[in-house]
Amino acid sequence: MKKKNVLNRAIATGLTLALALTGCGAGGAAGSAAASPATDASSAASATTETPAEPITLTFFDKNIGAEFTDPVAEEITKRTGVKIEIQQPTGNPEEKLALMLSGGDLPDIVLMDRRSDIVNKYIAAGALLPLNDLIDQYGPDIQTMYGDVLNKSRYMDGQNYYLNNWYGLDPDPDRGINMRLDILKELGYGDKVESGEPFTQSEFVELLKKFQEKYPEINGQPTTPFTINGEYMETVMSTFRGMYGMKNYYEDADHNISLSVRDPQYLNMVKFINSLYRDGLLDREWAVNKTDMFEQKLASGTVFACNGGMPNTANGLFITDEGADTDKQFYMFKVVADGVDPDKTTYSPRSSLGWDAIGITATNKHPEETIKFLNFLASEEGQYLLMWGVEGTNWTMQNGKHTPNEDVLPGFREDWSGYSEKTGIRKWNWTIKNGFGTDGTPYDLVGKYNPGKPMEHARISMANSVWDTAPYDSIGPLGGTPEALVEQKLNDIMDQGFSKMVYAASDAEVESAYAAMMAELEANDAASIEKIYTEKYKEQLSLWA
Repeated sequence: MKKKNVLNRAIATGLTLALALTGCGAGGAAGSAAASPATDASSAASATTETPAEPITLTFFDKNIGAEFTDPVAEEITKRTGVKIEIQQPTGNPEEKLALMLSGGDLPDIVLMDRRSDIVNKYIAAGALLPLNDLIDQYGPDIQTMYGDVLNKSRYMDGQNYYLNNWYGLDPDPDRGINMRLDILKELGYGDKVESGEPFTQSEFVELLKKFQEKYPEINGQPTTPFTINGEYMETVMSTFRGMYGMKNYYEDADHNISLSVRDPQYLNMVKFINSLYRDGLLDREWAVNKTDMFEQKLASGTVFACNGGMPNTANGLFITDEGADTDKQFYMFKVVADGVDPDKTTYSPRSSLGWDAIGITATNKHPEETIKFLNFLASEEGQYLLMWGVEGTNWTMQNGKHTPNEDVLPGFREDWSGYSEKTGIRKWNWTIKNGFGTDGTPYDLVGKYNPGKPMEHARISMANSVWDTAPYDSIGPLGGTPEALVEQKLNDIMDQGFSKMVYAASDAEVESAYAAMMAELEANDAASIEKIYTEKYKEQLSLWA
């Protein structure tokens, strides 16, 4: 629930900005139909199953939600599929509940789990999930159309599909970059780059930070900070810095051997750059202890010029509240490119095309055919718009060939996300969700993607070609709870501590010395054995996809 609540909070804040800047009842579409899945009339027609005289009831364990299946969207789903859902409340730790259900054999009909967790393989190994290939071949035409190659990539080692991915498909929107205040960029003479979304070089960015520091040593009597980060989310911070250098979570050599990211030839250059920001007084001195609340307060104070990571929606929303909807006093996302790196080879936004969750039909389900037909409807384009936009006529209409939300929908989410979702059912049942756009060019995710506001519209241009697919590297580490997993955790601790030492170093030479010491410690703690696991699993995974 924490992950979902954080996501909803971020989208709700961004929605406030979008409504302030673009209005909520427009018929314009976000995105491009070129990114749409191929769904024809025959496929759409197959989505609606024949409804039995008496609906059947299926039990559903969803780790993210516990609610009654009685809202308007739920009622429409039952009407269209002949299936009622009885949600099993995920009280306590969902993974512990899943483990107890597995050990006790008390399984629901459908289960939604974290796809990246070991619990999925445990369910498969125990025979608790039905293989879906034959069911999909017979009753899942829309699943085949919408999922496409994702089905191939989510196969188990025996070649069978045991689950459907959720929030699958590569999300084209950038989710991190270097965020800079628009008004200050213009004041410092970079208006042309603002308009074009052209990348900044590393040296240009450093010069910008210095110019800001010189021009604004204080704002409203408070000392300024040229550049800050959110120390509570260091993986996001690190992946953003890696993005400048075209690095990924792991280092892959020419022979496709997978190593720790610190072996990447660009790693030392990256850390030296961060260290130089710190030594020159351009990086927030409190970078390592900034928690989210402190980080957001600093951005909203108006004393910070730049930060890295996701779009600072909270600060932008406050600026709009204070300054008005058209204010340039907002953070905009830009691509800063390290020396010698191709701007189109930057790797700012790591996203997995295989999504977050796994939705499986359990071996104790007495209605597997009806269940796959139910999931096929949800996976269809028709089902996606029902789940994410609500009921046609009530929540949206077709105007000029495009899905168009009714005027009350987006303000309803802005004013009371949870209450409005509960009332309407829109974006409440997040099952078989596909990222991207429908055949009319409108996004499946109405609340998160429709008319996203000027900062995100700008980011779609400025951060072009920076989203990359992490799927080939997903789940290549040791299994949780094994001795190897403990070794990997030790290696991660060594790298975290080494990074901090290098950022605080007094010179380039000291950075290099700290890096050499870190690498020696990694070798002493058997890094090679863990990297062997990475490589073997990576190559096995790619061979399975072939």
